[in-house]
Amino acid sequence: LTHRNLLANLRQALCVFDIHDRDRMFNALPLFHSFGLTVGTLLPLFRGAFTFLYPSPLHYRVVPTMVYFNDCTIMMGTNTFLAGYARKAHSMDFHSLRYLVAGAEKLQDVTSNTWARRFGIRVLEGYGVTECSPVVSVNTPMFCKHGTAGRLLPGIEYKLEPVEGITEGGRLHVRGPNVMRGYLNPEVNAKFLKLGGWYDTGDIARVDEEGFLAILGRLKRFAKISGEMISLTAVEEALAGAFPQFGSRFQIAVVSRPDENKGEVLIAVTNEPRVQLDAVRTALRDRGLPNLAAPRELKYLKELPLLGTGKVNHRELVNLVS
Repeated sequence: LTHRNLLANLRQALCVFDIHDRDRMFNALPLFHSFGLTVGTLLPLFRGAFTFLYPSPLHYRVVPTMVYFNDCTIMMGTNTFLAGYARKAHSMDFHSLRYLVAGAEKLQDVTSNTWARRFGIRVLEGYGVTECSPVVSVNTPMFCKHGTAGRLLPGIEYKLEPVEGITEGGRLHVRGPNVMRGYLNPEVNAKFLKLGGWYDTGDIARVDEEGFLAILGRLKRFAKISGEMISLTAVEEALAGAFPQFGSRFQIAVVSRPDENKGEVLIAVTNEPRVQLDAVRTALRDRGLPNLAAPRELKYLKELPLLGTGKVNHRELVNLVS
């Protein structure tokens, strides 16, 4: 990423968000992650606004209090972190917020509904990748559609390439002044340069008639079962709010493993020992998912492995349950 890439992305973001001199940013995201670095740190510095850096997003009781005492008006986070803050916060802790932006992972309905009910705040979901500095699209108060990652920022082009076995959407490629110069690894960089300025996100997406981008899942997170492509992300989203009786700490993730008969099979992993496999299958059926999307096994782990951004570390999870 060049300085030009980063500056372009900052200007693109400021085209759709009216950040004022009096705004106060709160950033608890790690600076080694592009979301926390570009949006949480460089953006307010570039605009000349106040920013407060907090060292850990995992302090679910402390972060809401710090937002309150610093009268912060802008905050961002991942779905995992925002769900944690909502569990511990007082109803007045976020009264000063004008913008709350979610990124880095899919925003769950239960999280957005909780913020709307408890704090009267609409969570604005966005989408980005490090190679794009990182912001590609975002919902704004003026142009917002639930269930999408918003409209692409000004100056960003896109194209969707069909993927065999996937009937909805296509493989998202983007191009714009915020797209990186290249990779340090020569072999990977050679593949990137062949695309002629386009960046292959590796995500399956669709764009509706109003220009709103919806991310359907990582191509790597599709499993081919009996010849059909099943989105593991879609299965996880269907299960995320299916068991409210187990409380807000409940987690469930889905991974796949090779199978001689069906090609691949799904395995559900949860931190709640009371969940039964039949209940998981019933929840998926009630939400309209096909039988092929039903996990064959259900495994229990006391804690699911997480990345520094709060997302489930699916690669490590596969190693733990295989």
